[in-house]
Amino acid sequence: MEVIARIHNDFPTKFGLPRQSGLAPSLRSKIIFVPAFRVPEALRGLDGFSHIWLIWGFSESEKAASAASGGRCVESCDSSPERRGLGQRPSDSWSPTVRPPRLGGNVRMGVFATRSPFRPNPIGLSSVRLESIVDDGENGRILIVSGADLMDGTPIYDIKPYLPGVDAHTDARDGFVGEHPQELLEVEIDPLLAGRLTDIQLAALREILAQDPRPAYHAGRADEGRVYGLGYAGLDIHFVVSSGTIRAF
Repeated sequence: MEVIARIHNDFPTKFGLPRQSGLAPSLRSKIIFVPAFRVPEALRGLDGFSHIWLIWGFSESEKAASAASGGRCVESCDSSPERRGLGQRPSDSWSPTVRPPRLGGNVRMGVFATRSPFRPNPIGLSSVRLESIVDDGENGRILIVSGADLMDGTPIYDIKPYLPGVDAHTDARDGFVGEHPQELLEVEIDPLLAGRLTDIQLAALREILAQDPRPAYHAGRADEGRVYGLGYAGLDIHFVVSSGTIRAF
């Protein structure tokens, strides 16, 4: 497959990204096409759709496998390949069973019942809102999207329109995910940190922190007070979790 575009946003690493698309609707990203696909005619009619599908690759294994981390702790933390969530190419390290974060990272489920990056092929699928299509100088026409769960630089292999009449199923079941709803954290952000972000960056950061970016196997009383580091919008953000509240500074 050929890379047709790459996504660009405020997340240089996987740690802190929403675990699914749409969970942080304020998070904005740009999709910039590579020169061979920078053809305006290829986007004709796309502006009539509110949402699109992105078919993409797990780029951290492509360009930074040795530095991949499912949670970058300021203090020491477990960084075994399985617990990191990323590492070698998924096709080289896939397993029939994985440990979904929704189940605390301690219960194994079949890989095809999850969206784990440890798969036979390193391919991701995300539905995002298409905010606009704009001219961006030498980059040509680019897409502005919201709610993506892709890190900066992720390669995109294809883009398709989301069709609510056929892509949305009102009678769909959500398996073990629906049986274990996520509880959101209260979010407190230091005013000095907040002042360094735009309003939309701050809103996205609040949405992301509320979902608890820590690795699932760390989320518990024993981990309260541990300081984590999160790269976002060119800043090195630290946070701690205690008594249902996450404090960023």
